[in-house]
Amino acid sequence: MQGSPFPRRQRGVALLVVLWACTLLAVLLGGYALMARTEALQARYAFAHTQAHYAAEAGIARAVYALQDPRLAQRWIPDGRSYTFPFGDASVAVQIVDESGKVDLNAASPAVLTGLFKAAGMEPRAAEQLAGRVAAWRSFSDAVGPNPADAAYTAAGLDYLPRHGPFASIEELRMVLGMPAAVYKAVASQVTLWSGRDAPNPATAPPLALAAIPGMDAARIQQAEDARQALDPATAMASGAGVTHSIRSQATLPDGTKAVVRATVRLRGIGAGVQPYAVLRWQEGDGE
Repeated sequence: MQGSPFPRRQRGVALLVVLWACTLLAVLLGGYALMARTEALQARYAFAHTQAHYAAEAGIARAVYALQDPRLAQRWIPDGRSYTFPFGDASVAVQIVDESGKVDLNAASPAVLTGLFKAAGMEPRAAEQLAGRVAAWRSFSDAVGPNPADAAYTAAGLDYLPRHGPFASIEELRMVLGMPAAVYKAVASQVTLWSGRDAPNPATAPPLALAAIPGMDAARIQQAEDARQALDPATAMASGAGVTHSIRSQATLPDGTKAVVRATVRLRGIGAGVQPYAVLRWQEGDGE
C-alpha cells in the first residue's frame, strides 16, 4: 500500500502551526478590540468633560447676569450662598463672594491680618508675626542701608527678598517668610487684591474673613450670619456690595462627571455695546 505523501509528523507540525496562527490571530483581535474600547471610553470621557466644562462656564455667565439683573428681587446675593440651575443635562451650582468681603492683602490693617491667621488656626503670637511679615512684604522700602525684613529672608536661606510693593497675585502670599502651607490653603479663598478696604465688609464676608474683623467673637459672627440670611436681594445690594466678585461654578453630569471654573470679575453694567464684565482672574478646577 502506497504511503501518504505527507508523513504523520509533518501533518502534526502543520496542525501545530495552524493552532499557533489561530491563537496569534485571537490575541491580535483581542488587542484591537481592547484598544477600540479604550479609545471609545477616552472619547466618551473627553466629550463628557467638555460638556461639563462648558456648562460650568455657563454658570459664570449666568452669575454675571444675576448680579446685575434689572429685577432687583431676582438678583443673586454675593455672600457665598449656593445657587443651582439646570443647563442641558448638567446641574450647575454657583457660589459668588463679593471681593469687598475678603481681606485685601494690599490694604488690610495688621490687626485684620492677625485675626485672619488666628482664624486659620495659628497661635496669636505666630499670627501677629506673620501679619507683620505680610505688611513688610507689601511696604515700600525707604530704609537707608540693609532692610531688616530682607535680612530675615537671607538668613533663612531663601533666594528672594520681599517685593516691597503691592502683592501682584494671591499666590504670592505663599512666598512670605513663615507662611505655613496649611494656613495658606485655608486663607487663599478669603483674601483678595481688589477691594481696597482695610477691613472686610461684614455683609458679604466669608467665614474666616468675617472672623478676622476686630471685635468679632463667636456670638457676633453668628448674629451677622443670621442677619445675612434674612436679607432680600435688594437690601443686600444696598449694604455696600462692590463691583468685583469671585465666582465658583461647578457643573455635574448624570454620570458623575464634574467640571469647576473659578473667575474673579469686575462688573461693568448691562447695556448695548457694553462688555458686561472684565475678567481679572480665571482658573479651571479647584487647584491653586
